[in-house]
Amino acid sequence: MERLKVVLGARSYPISIGFDIIQEDNIFWPLKPGNLAMLVTNKTLANLLKDRVLFHLRKSGIKIDQIILSDGEQYKTLNEMELILSALLEKQHGRDTTLIALGGGVIGDLAGFAASIYQRGVRFIQIPTTLLSQVDAAVGGKTGVNHLLGKNMIGSFWQPSSVIIDIHFLKSLPYNELISGMAEVIKYAIILDQQFFCWLEDNLKEILLLDHQAMSYCIKKCCALKSQLISLDEREKNLRALLNLGHTYGHAIEVHAGYGNWLHGEAVSVGIVMAARTSELLGYLKKSDFRRILTLLKRIGLPVKGPKNMSAASYIPYMMRDKKVISGEIRLVLPVSIGKAKIYNNVDKNIILSAIKYSQ
Repeated sequence: MERLKVVLGARSYPISIGFDIIQEDNIFWPLKPGNLAMLVTNKTLANLLKDRVLFHLRKSGIKIDQIILSDGEQYKTLNEMELILSALLEKQHGRDTTLIALGGGVIGDLAGFAASIYQRGVRFIQIPTTLLSQVDAAVGGKTGVNHLLGKNMIGSFWQPSSVIIDIHFLKSLPYNELISGMAEVIKYAIILDQQFFCWLEDNLKEILLLDHQAMSYCIKKCCALKSQLISLDEREKNLRALLNLGHTYGHAIEVHAGYGNWLHGEAVSVGIVMAARTSELLGYLKKSDFRRILTLLKRIGLPVKGPKNMSAASYIPYMMRDKKVISGEIRLVLPVSIGKAKIYNNVDKNIILSAIKYSQ
């Protein structure tokens, strides 16, 4: 087992990474014997992993209740979050309770948001079970739900007390979900680490076969890169916004297609291509770097073209609702080379539309 730390003063917390670590002593820190907690998971994981996690929680002396939600991005709503809050009230959980999120990004976001507002804030622990949540969603304290008009528009920053990444859980993951998570992995390499991008080009086969050594390195690298950015910019005033590479375009696809019809990583993959093409058209990104990005996404099996029934012009209204928009101007995260990205304001809408048309 390896440990990283997200350094945020009094809100600092550990990230534990390893295989089968759910059975380690004191893995559920800061919970202690006799503490009360609520496990939040979904119907799919209730059949796959829930009982194993409950066994180890009870073995650790933790009093545990549970709530099982519907599975899917279309259920990341205020209605589902209210089910969590109702369960906490019905079971008489006080301010000393801890929510435990067992699932992917949807469960983590729902449980984290509920923890941030239940009795004005209680602890929560992330146990991410998808690659996307292990490398990205579970770390950093972004919580929230979707709205019909925009993704993740209702939420809060609320850091977990700890993150437990058991890589063994990825064995239960459908292959398309594994592929989806790789979009976020590639995102880190493009914006922050050229050597990591080269490593991904060389080790792709091992990662997709869930090779222990390769997957452990990959997840640890992504968590370390994200932890550094969060420690510098917890609430996304500047640097942390780089983590949104591809998301402004990708969220437009998710909302337009209807939540759940495109996996988040699939939409982000297309968004990365659009952002890279925008940068190439502006003269920032070399054609050879654009080709390498496109090739790596294709090798993984990620989509590089958006929905056929979505016109280029229809992206713009969704992009205008993006959380990075300031004073009515779209701000875009664009790669300027492999390993470096910048945030740009006032990008010509005709160039944005041309980049979108390239991926139609």
